[in-house]
Amino acid sequence: MPTIQTFLLPDLGEGLTDAELLTWLVKVGDTVELNQNIADVETAKASVELPSPYAGTVVALHAEEGATVEVGSPFIDIEVAGAPASDAPEPTTAEPAPERTPVLVGYGVAAESTGRRRRRPAPVVAVAPVPQQERPLAAPPVRYAARRGGVDLKDVQPSGSRGEVTRDDLERHLSQAPVADPAEPEPRTARPPVTGLDEERTSIKGVRKHTAAAMVQSAFTAPHVTEFITVDVTPMMDLLSKLKQSKHFETVRITPLALVAKALLVALRTNPSLNSSWDEANQEIVTKRYVNLGIAAATPRGLMVPNIKNAHTLGLRDLAQSLVMLTTTAKEGRTGPEDLAAGTITITNVGVFGVDSGTPILNPGEAAILCFGAIRRQPWEYEGEIALRSITTLSLSFDHRLVDGEQGSRFLATIADILSDPISLIALS
Repeated sequence: MPTIQTFLLPDLGEGLTDAELLTWLVKVGDTVELNQNIADVETAKASVELPSPYAGTVVALHAEEGATVEVGSPFIDIEVAGAPASDAPEPTTAEPAPERTPVLVGYGVAAESTGRRRRRPAPVVAVAPVPQQERPLAAPPVRYAARRGGVDLKDVQPSGSRGEVTRDDLERHLSQAPVADPAEPEPRTARPPVTGLDEERTSIKGVRKHTAAAMVQSAFTAPHVTEFITVDVTPMMDLLSKLKQSKHFETVRITPLALVAKALLVALRTNPSLNSSWDEANQEIVTKRYVNLGIAAATPRGLMVPNIKNAHTLGLRDLAQSLVMLTTTAKEGRTGPEDLAAGTITITNVGVFGVDSGTPILNPGEAAILCFGAIRRQPWEYEGEIALRSITTLSLSFDHRLVDGEQGSRFLATIADILSDPISLIALS
């Protein structure tokens, strides 16, 4: 006998609390197959296609396109044939979990999280009505600020729409300011709305919301230092021209960014502190012997920093291919959560916009970010004479808790030396 199964929106990665429904790919009355994509949703980290955990007929859609859906909330109802009526209540709370978890785990941030993700759907249903009993809801920056302030979030009165502790709640708790009685009248006189202004208001959500929180956390947590160096990269551009004509790069699009990335990877071998992170909880500096190279990418959905896993193991040809694939995927909106996780150091290429330099903000959890500016033909002193040369500016922002000024300076100078004399790529490799 047919029964109706309610699919609850799962956690799509690293404890995210909600997702925006972009597009329904099915409608009421449609027949869907197991694993068929039913909707496009956007989390704070990526846009993903959501597969159906059931085969059957769609009988209800619980959200409209553009709406924000909380994790654990009903998402879609599907009538499944052949399930006994007496078992109808059970599949919606227990049985579907192991069935749909293998489908959705591909959208998680790491393969090793499979075990945790498999157990997650059942607790979501059971615990959602009383989340404060175990772990108060709060965004990662708020939890971090609470740890630094020695505050147990269970002691903070939440005011968020979902019962979560907000930054304002935490600051109010720290200052011991009394919470205003909602019954009391607003002390300030409300101003009349200003009319006649040509404005557009956009909801802060998805990637933009996540980026904003991450940048604020980074800017006010890591003590930033930025250094600059101007480099004659004429030899690098000459090498690039030769590589483009080489048979080894016939099918590969190689760009100046690929050579800058390779120079950075080589420089890290003698400057490992730039590839580290600060573990506040354990009061440790974690130096990583692998390099997951992040590339800041401007996409239609906002700033994203996908990374190339184990970039330190790649030769120049493979690195160039990976860069093209990474940026193309990001611009097409197909970057998955796993591509955004576990970065160790980042490059931002502002030169593509014609900008000479910048003071980039660190990607949270990383020690450094290299800014690559525009390459311009300029008069330059060369071998005792003034000549027209290819000049660029590199800037390096680093976390001064992890990197001393000498270390940061040597790292930046090493990259500059490699780009001005590319034969160093062979000598230092």
